Amino acid sequence: RGMGEAKASATGGGPAKVGERSLPPYNAEWQKKFEANAELVKQDRFPDPLSFCGIPVGYPRVLNLPDSYEFVVRPEQVWILTENGPNLMRIYTDGRSHPPADLLWPTYTGDSVGHWEGDTLVFDTISIKNDGDTIFDRNGTVFSDRIQVVTRIRLTAPDTLTADLTVTDPGALTEPYKIVRQFRRIEAGA
Repeated sequence: RGMGEAKASATGGGPAKVGERSLPPYNAEWQKKFEANAELVKQDRFPDPLSFCGIPVGYPRVLNLPDSYEFVVRPEQVWILTENGPNLMRIYTDGRSHPPADLLWPTYTGDSVGHWEGDTLVFDTISIKNDGDTIFDRNGTVFSDRIQVVTRIRLTAPDTLTADLTVTDPGALTEPYKIVRQFRRIEAGA
């Protein structure tokens, strides 16, 4: 069913809570990149190479759009669809593993395999296309091409879907970075 706009928060290191925000635990090189982006944001010059219509925003940014989402759950796959541009993400839940490294190539949404733990969808995403300039949020947060994301999505209330993401990125981060996104169901007739 369609879920509405994202209410989002993020925190580095420890457990994330909705309504809190802290910076990713960057290494020195990536901290400088983030600070340069933050300065451009202050100047109203948002440094986003994917701001043109028709370009997929990729993962994990796809969960950070001010957009409507649709989650299609099938026995062998889960799809995340957005209204904003050509954003489609497939999460394979048929028991497969990631392909061997020599058969992977980076794509905007990467390669996602997952499984169900009760009512929680847990999936691992690797091989995400990222040249270090793909912006994750309006603050100028960026990650390297070594990013890997483990995501846990579940209903936390009748009309609230919560996504807990753990980002590891040995190229940019000194420790895992935790992010929480919440989505509310779109009202009937909207």
